[in-house]
Amino acid sequence: MRYFTNAITLLLVACPGFVDCLFGQANVLTWHNDNFRTGQNLNESILNLSNVKPATFGKLFTVPMDGKVDAQPLYVSGLTIPGLGTRNVVFAATEHDSVYAFDADTGTIYWQRSLLRVGESPSDARNCGQVVPEIGITGTPAIDRHAGEHGTMYLIAMSRNTSGAYFQRLHALDITNGAEQFGGPIDVHATYPGSGEGSVNGRMVFDPKQYKARASLLIDNGVVYTSWGSHCDIPPYTGWLIGYNETSLAQTGVFNFAPNGSDAAIWGSGAGPAAGGAGSLFFSVANGTFDTRLDSNGFPWRGDYGNAFVRIWTRSGPLTPISYWTMYNTTAESEIDEDLGSGGLMLLPPMIDSKGQTRYLATGAGKDRNVYLVDRDHMGGFNPNDNSNIYQSLPLALAGPEYGSPAWFNGRVYFGAVNDAIKAFSVKNARLSDVPVSQTGPVFPYPGATPSISANGTASGILWAVENSNPAVLRAFDASNPANEIYNSNLAPGGRDNPGPGNKYIVPTVANGKVFVGTTHSVAAFGLLNPGPGPVQLIARHSGKCLDVAQISKAPDAPLQQWTCWGGPNQQWMLTPTGGGAYRMTSINSGMAVRVWNSSPVDGAPIRQDPYTDKPNEKWVLAPTTSGYYQVVAQSSGKCLDVNGGPAATGNGAGVQQWTCLGGTNQQWKLVPF
Repeated sequence: MRYFTNAITLLLVACPGFVDCLFGQANVLTWHNDNFRTGQNLNESILNLSNVKPATFGKLFTVPMDGKVDAQPLYVSGLTIPGLGTRNVVFAATEHDSVYAFDADTGTIYWQRSLLRVGESPSDARNCGQVVPEIGITGTPAIDRHAGEHGTMYLIAMSRNTSGAYFQRLHALDITNGAEQFGGPIDVHATYPGSGEGSVNGRMVFDPKQYKARASLLIDNGVVYTSWGSHCDIPPYTGWLIGYNETSLAQTGVFNFAPNGSDAAIWGSGAGPAAGGAGSLFFSVANGTFDTRLDSNGFPWRGDYGNAFVRIWTRSGPLTPISYWTMYNTTAESEIDEDLGSGGLMLLPPMIDSKGQTRYLATGAGKDRNVYLVDRDHMGGFNPNDNSNIYQSLPLALAGPEYGSPAWFNGRVYFGAVNDAIKAFSVKNARLSDVPVSQTGPVFPYPGATPSISANGTASGILWAVENSNPAVLRAFDASNPANEIYNSNLAPGGRDNPGPGNKYIVPTVANGKVFVGTTHSVAAFGLLNPGPGPVQLIARHSGKCLDVAQISKAPDAPLQQWTCWGGPNQQWMLTPTGGGAYRMTSINSGMAVRVWNSSPVDGAPIRQDPYTDKPNEKWVLAPTTSGYYQVVAQSSGKCLDVNGGPAATGNGAGVQQWTCLGGTNQQWKLVPF
């Protein structure tokens, strides 16, 4: 009961679009799934511990990209695209300053947009090997389905022109067509009081060429937050937080983490700041100036927060730190680049400690290999003698530095450090176990792994991670016991599941039976290779009737209809993969395939059975809906298998046709093994 209550609280606070999360909408709209940065999708009803194995799960298709995919792909389910109907859509961004929207179930690209202006190119690598050979869109965008007419994606793109000027711009794109919204894009400019590195006349000045937006974006309370780090610690730079109104793109606030010092970047190996839902943002700050002299309230006297966890208040007045924690040897760690900010901070749901007190906690790790657990309300401040001021720490709990973020699921926290296994720490009475309760067999080379979780509530939990190698390796483990690896992409014969070259900091995106992995030149889609080993019935959601060959016919060109399910061979179908996530649907009765008549692209074209000839009008893609049913989409036209007459057509004999996918129940089919 305790964890059920905690799960509901987490949904209320952390999930963008609470109703969508609670009632089964599988969306990934921000980095690591939610604003708590837990990495969990609890609405996965298709993938489970039984069917994720090399015999039934693997790569379905690959969507080529024009540059590196450093940002996590995002996923929107049930998106209505004008003229195309309802689709599940994946959004990917590249370092070549391009954004792609493609069908999550077929790989069809719906739109591609370059964010470069005339005479511009992506930025060069800025004499730094961190992002090469070009810098464009690095940080993961964030999507608000309720902003603008159709929903809006916010992102930062870096570019340069032929005169050598550099630009950082905030874009707001309509998710149905890629059009700029709200008068965007806008150039990022900011100043802040201070005399630190890069200041001019008592003001810190944001110089676009000195920064990159490695950290993901965050949307909270109508504000889009961007945070900034450097290129290879090349001075001058400091850490910035800059907020913008979602619908006007007006700047709402600026904060600098070392206004009278240097460094203190926000990067987190791609992680974004976390939001606690109560007017606070939480940051893991990289190496930099920390004022060990404190003011009367226990805060750094000059406002420099290098190498610390920091809580920023956002609701009224200027952006203001209201709590923080750093280790006793913070200055020594910063001097050897052993920064806390190489990892991201994850918020945990409310928990009850051994004394019955409710605790609001956050956890993270950095390069010093220690795991830290802080009380978000009272983070602990600074103690020059030891770390007794922190809620809990696990010294040297990791075998290597942390370049990523943990995941959370069902009372466990999972860390994947460099050259280390992914380790699961249990949580009891609001404290982490001193040692891992389980861990993966494989260890992950640099930069380790940021895990993702898929589950159906608390059941069928799967831990997913990508190994940065060439080729990359997608791995899946039993989340309740990560020592049990159930799949990896190297197990398939002949390189069938090779996703492409690995890319550091990549986080797998899991939604609606699919897993998406970014590479140096593509996004690879994984899913079930076959719905089942035997025949199935296709049952229309609106009527409960079966897809049926009229008159039990074995003749070519016989029409299809719906009819009361009676178990006849003309209502049984074999689904055979044809590649690219598509299937041939063959009648057990006739041996013939379901096809769109005459390869027609128009609404209303009838559906017939005919001998199979390996043409696109005979290939069908199963697009999962949030209800447990599928849309059955013709590869040739992108239109749905549809019972003629709409949801009201519930009688026997209603014909089956193709029609623009509108999401109606007469276009939703359940696959039932026969």
